Amino acid sequence: MVRRRIGHGVFHAIKIILSALSSDVIFCWFASVYASIAVAAGNFVGVKSIIVVGGVDVAKEKDLDYGIWLSPWRARLVRYALRHASRVLVVDPSLEKDATRLAEYSGENILYLPTAYDGLFWKPLDVKEPVVLTVATVPDKRRFRLKGIDVLIEAAQKLPGVQFIVVGVDPVLQPGLRPPANVTFLAPLERKDLLPLYRRAKVYCQPSLREGLSNTLCEAMLCACIPIATDVGGNPSAVGDTGILIPPKNSEALVVAIQEALVMPEGIGAKARARIVALFPKEKRERELIRLVKELAG
Repeated sequence: MVRRRIGHGVFHAIKIILSALSSDVIFCWFASVYASIAVAAGNFVGVKSIIVVGGVDVAKEKDLDYGIWLSPWRARLVRYALRHASRVLVVDPSLEKDATRLAEYSGENILYLPTAYDGLFWKPLDVKEPVVLTVATVPDKRRFRLKGIDVLIEAAQKLPGVQFIVVGVDPVLQPGLRPPANVTFLAPLERKDLLPLYRRAKVYCQPSLREGLSNTLCEAMLCACIPIATDVGGNPSAVGDTGILIPPKNSEALVVAIQEALVMPEGIGAKARARIVALFPKEKRERELIRLVKELAG
């Protein structure tokens, strides 16, 4: 079975259609305009399709200018893709609710299959430091708000004795943010380069206004960080009873949570790691994806 990666643009849309003619199964990462083309082409020639839903593809947040569903013409195409794909895989049950609500259908083709993580790579090492770590891709002010970094800075201002590290803020954006002295902004890093930071920080904070199942949250938990996260999307699925869930946009609640987490025993971090190892093993996802592809390929 040959895997083909398709790029962007009209030429690549044509490649999607032609590739469907010789494919066993069509696999789309995220519901998108291109996914709708792939699903339609597959249905025309009798090839089954899979779409993985991750978050932005089932989002419609006008206040944040976030989500593909804000575009009426894109929304129509994504609605078609979700309704007509052979299987739609969601990484968290909260995304199934969003998909069925926006696409206005029963969701009979939706399956819950969370992302998975390598517990042998993401693992703790040394004694933790009293550091609060956040990792987020922040190329602009819209994402700055979406990821709750503004709320994190408000909390940091009220905790001047606590060190905060925020990874992923675009260097071009940093000069205008004026963080307090206890907040360090770092440019985006390769995923493997996050490991030393996860191992160092006692607390990992995910203050987002919206999330699917956050890779960085789960990776940090595997490295025995005590998690603090907003009670949105897939955050509760990851954190469970091993950390602290707070309301979004609430810096006061975040301050209290950070103070509590920093004095928790190291064993709480070990409990967080054990949760991710048990719930989201890489082997389980691989096994289920192989089974599903074989089933659809016939």
